[in-house]
Amino acid sequence: MASYTGSKSTGREGSSQELHVLAVDDSLVDRKVITSLLRKSKYRVTAVDSGKRALELLDTEPNVNMIITDYSMPEMTGYELLKKVKESSELCQIPVVIMSSENVPTRINRCLEEGAEDFLLKPVQLSDVSRLCNRVLR
Repeated sequence: MASYTGSKSTGREGSSQELHVLAVDDSLVDRKVITSLLRKSKYRVTAVDSGKRALELLDTEPNVNMIITDYSMPEMTGYELLKKVKESSELCQIPVVIMSSENVPTRINRCLEEGAEDFLLKPVQLSDVSRLCNRVLR
């Protein structure tokens, strides 16, 4: 599916090193799909199954260039993860992209207003990942 087009650009420059993307989704199948798409686009990927684990990893792994997270997860939603990242002085510069299988305009707008770089509708396609990574990480 196509992504929502009201996204923002960060101007964040990628380094010559392999860029590191943190993928967060409670669904094993969806985690495998997004990991595969990101790796096909030549990114290093770490995949975790919850917002809590994402925050734990971010405490120990300082070299994350982008976070791509599902919206609907138990314990901590992608929106709550987005808010925690954007409220943190150490993490707030990391671009966060939200994914969802539900096209809910109020949800999309709320995430973008809170600082999400983009909102992708599932199923995410290779073209979505390529476009997103070229804009956000380059």
